[in-house]
Amino acid sequence: MRVVSSGKMELASGSLPSELDGMKTDYSSASDEEPSSFVVRQSWSRFLRGLTGPQQQSILGAAGLCRYPIDSVILNQGDIADRFLLLRTGSARIFFVTQEGRKVMLRWLSPGEILGGTALMSEPCSYIVNTEMMKNSSAFVWRRDTIRKFATQYPVILENALPFAWDYMTWFIAAHTALIANSARERLAQVIVSLAQGIGYKTQSGIRLEVTNEQLANTANITPFTTSRLLSEWQRSGAIRKGRGSIVVLSPAQLLK
Repeated sequence: MRVVSSGKMELASGSLPSELDGMKTDYSSASDEEPSSFVVRQSWSRFLRGLTGPQQQSILGAAGLCRYPIDSVILNQGDIADRFLLLRTGSARIFFVTQEGRKVMLRWLSPGEILGGTALMSEPCSYIVNTEMMKNSSAFVWRRDTIRKFATQYPVILENALPFAWDYMTWFIAAHTALIANSARERLAQVIVSLAQGIGYKTQSGIRLEVTNEQLANTANITPFTTSRLLSEWQRSGAIRKGRGSIVVLSPAQLLK
């Protein structure tokens, strides 16, 4: 399966990367905020942490700014990993297409996440998953040689990429742990507990997990309806507290019993 990328490039500074020029688009409603305005937001993305304002400005200024329409697949599994992206607005998800043509959903990505992290590797290789935009979105885009040059100049870039790899591994473990469970209830409970342990963060009342019903349903391989029903039951029992796009795990033991 291959879907040709669709997006509109704007100048962050300098010239457009040659292989990204001329991309088609039917989307032009994103903010025209300049990359330099992102520099003051140290917490906007983990990828930029530990870099000074001028360093951030230099890195973002070397990127192209690409706008993508909803449902566009911008990175294709099997293609050479020649681009590295930092999601600026919107949302995306990654998926894998099996030899039989089945589309397997893996995880969702929000602004501040990196896309095409394979391009950071020292040896050229291919993308192993597809990346699809779930909303009209925009991203900073670097050629592989450009982002690799910055990674050499500022080693903190590679350090900042490691937590994203941790997130991927957490979702992988959660999904595979769920495979050994017998019932939908057990699979969903295993997913929630695994994600809470890996990417959740502690609050005064419990462990907060930024995750949607759809994400949980796909990871546990159950229907969204069943997911919603089970979450409501656990909320009534006091095991969790639901929020918009998040849950707070109050009692992991109660989920697993």
